[in-house]
Amino acid sequence: MLPKKRPAEVIKLDDDSSSDNKTDNLHKKPRVGCLISSCSSINSRTTITGTADCDQKKSSGGVESNSNSSNSVVVEDNNSASNMGFEDGNLQEIDEDLHSRQLAVYGRETMRRLFASNVLISGMQGLGAEIAKNLILAGVKSVTLHDEGAVELWDLSSNFLFSENDVGKNRAQASVQKLQELNNAVLVSTLPTKLTKEQLSNFQAVVFTDIDLKTAIEFDDYCHNHQPPIAFIKTEVRGLFGNIFCDFGPEFTVVDVDGEEPHTGIIASISNDNPALITCVDDERLGFQDGDLVIFSEIHGMTELNDGKPRKVKSCRPYSFFLEEDTTNFGTYVKGGIVTQVKQSKVLNFKPLKEALGNPGEFLLSDFSKFDRPPLLHLAFQALDKFVSESGRFPVSGSEDDARKLIDIAGNMNESLGDGKLEDINPKLLRDFAYGSRAVLNPMAAMFGGIVGQEVVKACSGKFHPLYQFFYFDSIESLPTEPLDPEDYKPLNSRYDAQISVFGAKFQKKLEETRSFLVGSGALGCEFLKNLALMGVSCGAKGKLTVTDDDVIEKSNLSRQFLFRDWNIGQAKSTVAASAASLINPRLQIEALQNRVGPETENVFDDTFWENLNVVVNALDNVNARLYVDQRCLYFQKPLLESGTLGAKCNTQMVIPHLTENYGASRDPPEKQAPMCTVHSFPHNIDHCLTWARSEFEGLLEKTPSEVNAYLSNPGEYTSGMRNAGDAQARDNLERVLECLDREKCESFQDCITWAHYFCNRMKQLIFTFPEDAATSTGAPFWSAPKRFPRPLEFSVSDPSHLHFVLSGAILRAETFGIPIPEWAKNPKKLAEAVEKVIVPDFQPKQGVRIETDENATTLSAASVDDSAVIDQLIKNIERARKSLPSDYTMKPIQFEKDDDTNYHMDFIAGLANMRARNYSIPEVDKLRAKFIAGRIIPAIATSTAMATGLVCLELYKVIDGGHKVEDYRNTFANLALPLFSMAEPVPPKVMKHQDLTWTVWDRWTIKGNPTLRELIKWLADKGLDAYSISCGSCLLYNSMFPRHKDRMDKKVVDLARDVAKMEIPEYRRHLDLMVACEDEEENDIDIPQVSVYFR
Repeated sequence: MLPKKRPAEVIKLDDDSSSDNKTDNLHKKPRVGCLISSCSSINSRTTITGTADCDQKKSSGGVESNSNSSNSVVVEDNNSASNMGFEDGNLQEIDEDLHSRQLAVYGRETMRRLFASNVLISGMQGLGAEIAKNLILAGVKSVTLHDEGAVELWDLSSNFLFSENDVGKNRAQASVQKLQELNNAVLVSTLPTKLTKEQLSNFQAVVFTDIDLKTAIEFDDYCHNHQPPIAFIKTEVRGLFGNIFCDFGPEFTVVDVDGEEPHTGIIASISNDNPALITCVDDERLGFQDGDLVIFSEIHGMTELNDGKPRKVKSCRPYSFFLEEDTTNFGTYVKGGIVTQVKQSKVLNFKPLKEALGNPGEFLLSDFSKFDRPPLLHLAFQALDKFVSESGRFPVSGSEDDARKLIDIAGNMNESLGDGKLEDINPKLLRDFAYGSRAVLNPMAAMFGGIVGQEVVKACSGKFHPLYQFFYFDSIESLPTEPLDPEDYKPLNSRYDAQISVFGAKFQKKLEETRSFLVGSGALGCEFLKNLALMGVSCGAKGKLTVTDDDVIEKSNLSRQFLFRDWNIGQAKSTVAASAASLINPRLQIEALQNRVGPETENVFDDTFWENLNVVVNALDNVNARLYVDQRCLYFQKPLLESGTLGAKCNTQMVIPHLTENYGASRDPPEKQAPMCTVHSFPHNIDHCLTWARSEFEGLLEKTPSEVNAYLSNPGEYTSGMRNAGDAQARDNLERVLECLDREKCESFQDCITWAHYFCNRMKQLIFTFPEDAATSTGAPFWSAPKRFPRPLEFSVSDPSHLHFVLSGAILRAETFGIPIPEWAKNPKKLAEAVEKVIVPDFQPKQGVRIETDENATTLSAASVDDSAVIDQLIKNIERARKSLPSDYTMKPIQFEKDDDTNYHMDFIAGLANMRARNYSIPEVDKLRAKFIAGRIIPAIATSTAMATGLVCLELYKVIDGGHKVEDYRNTFANLALPLFSMAEPVPPKVMKHQDLTWTVWDRWTIKGNPTLRELIKWLADKGLDAYSISCGSCLLYNSMFPRHKDRMDKKVVDLARDVAKMEIPEYRRHLDLMVACEDEEENDIDIPQVSVYFR
């Protein structure tokens, strides 16, 4: 359960408070970002299991990973524990239900470090609010909000925490209550008075969003020289421009550079050579790079390599590499072996701000079309700081005098740079920079809030590579294409004045009158609703925002979907999110629906609905739904703004009518699936074991009981269907039904224990069929890599994992049979006594059992010539068993639910998978890791979600303006872990031509007036096209080769659709869509657009 909600605590740290008081308030802990983890005593050799997180949690998201990810990996480290200043602090229990998606990205150890971290955020305008939100959701120990200023109406353009009632209040104090509601486990306090550098010692990381350079340099020097160093981040958003500077101290250790699992491979051969050539099976590409360190295990023959010593590789190829070691005198390789990459820590030497300003080094680029932009913005932000310090204010938007003064300051500063002088300071860009410099725009705050939030996590944990050290960004292309009159920039005493100072009042009106459609209100959807409300999108009398989501709120949503609270669990996402967005901006014209968007709801989202839209924003979590919305937008020629996240990664794609390709024009390659025979009989990694265990759960506890109920509800119809099918699948279904009603029917909890105990015979049958010395038809060893020879387990009541598996299996089995669970079942001693009563008969192997070994096989059911006879006998046996059942007898199928830790579902799956892993000598995993893989949990964090939505909303400005070219738009891929930002122009659509006609996938030809078939064909002939085939849906309306189709020529096309295609046309539908096959005069096929025939 969630912690009980408590009132927000407001703690003021006054200037004259004593040092002791400050320490008491925030419980300063030694800095966490310099080291590896609290794996007991840490010396010069630190052993890490799997990855940098001691318990090697990985962002799996259901994607198949290589085997042996739990192998010990040794990292050389020159720092001692005392030098690193690492301490876990008070180890807080991790709420795995709440943080499961975040744990899939960070792992337990990183989460524990976050729980021990105190963070200061100075400046509570929009950017500060976004950073605070992301860190509180992440679960740091405390967040202190510093701001001496009062809320202005101007602030409501970017800060989702403020309302008009807050105007005049201290910004920090006006923010604290709503931020505290996001996560009651985080202490949120305020500091509304002047900040001194000595107060910074209370924190592991400090973030400044509104600070002058002089003070920033003073504070950064203090943080840089503090022991241990305090991570210092300075960031600004000024209109459509932003920057970040990071200083994490003179020596900062990055424990895990990228957050990815160590690459592994299954060895096929090793040469006795110098250097040694190692080849691996072509199960999966290795992913090693020259210079990587690797370790070996499980090698037979050349056992010298099994010593756990990291060795360097070179000349890496997809399935082979050379080892920088002489193996000439080593033993001869026989078989087996796993090679695992050693993840190495990295030490970064940050420069203090004062030094970095004059010698910034390489800037982190985001857009290679703006290769020369970062040095210019580095100069521009320094010039702005000087302007503000001299004038006591920011430049006035639209003021040419202020812009000129800023340009002059930048020019003079540039002249003083000597050899580092820029050739062109781009006065036009600096003018735009000056005009918007006072404004904090919500999309920019959301984007930078995501990036900076992630940098704070890195500073507090050592997880992922920090931004080193400057990042500059602009989205100047978002400005309206038409020049603005200076009068248009003037404030209107409205909540949108900051945005008006950048885009003008006329453009603000366009935003407010937008009719928009948001598909999904989960993590992305919540962020989008907040952004749209702050931007004023669909907030006018003529505007409307429709949001739909058919899902309800779950506990695991609360760590990212920030519009929801614990008391909303079980309620409709769209309704709650819409209400929360209306509180952010009461003018928002929003309608919340609970409909899935798909073919089945086209009566809700009908033609009129789509035609009235100005823009569609996807906030979906699956590809099929995205493809459907993409087709709708393509059909109705509506802009679609697409985005998605996976852990620390995010991407955005702009789909603009006639300018870009559509979403479905390019597809990611399908995820690699393990062959069925591998999963069921020859696993070689834990993913295979978990996939099999999940399959067993669904087969035994859901599908089989459902099959029994299908039979019992109508025995005659069911058995008739099985006889008619007469195949291996029908035989298997009947065998499962018979097992539940006769052979393995459970009538008491003791029976359920017996059933759960009985899981070893299939393994014994496999070994009987394929003994260890078995050979293939070519004489090669059958059990060669990647196959691993299994060993049956002997059940032991003294093994807690054995006992727990039997408990979970028996409870679930009892649930399907409606058998009550006795209280003694959960007492380990009494359960062990019950298990010892179970008598398992000796295994009797079956002759002639066929076990599938073909990797291309799609089913494990083997057809047999006597299937019909077997089916008849099974039906007789089932009928006999049914007669002994009560008339109302039914079973209770169990649907898998991963997010309820009390239902024993994951206990059963994790236990079964780990027992199987022991069979095959595969490293086991804990329940949480099993949950990630078997539950196909998509790793997710608030920071990447916030960044993605901010980027999309910067593109939304362009869409609403409507005058931008394709080169003005940007698609983005980002990985906050590295960090990496890659922005590029969207790909234009493919153009097709015929005579003087051109068209793309965006075009749809329409013919109105309810035409006849003859009129339609003539209309196409006038375009130089001979229509020889016309289809409506899957029905052929006309083909020139069929003489009887000539009789249809004078019939209305809509009547043919009704009569021939038997189409039921709803009242709201005004047209039909036809697929027409045409050829030109030279009989070449011409692929024309879809043809829409309007009949109303």
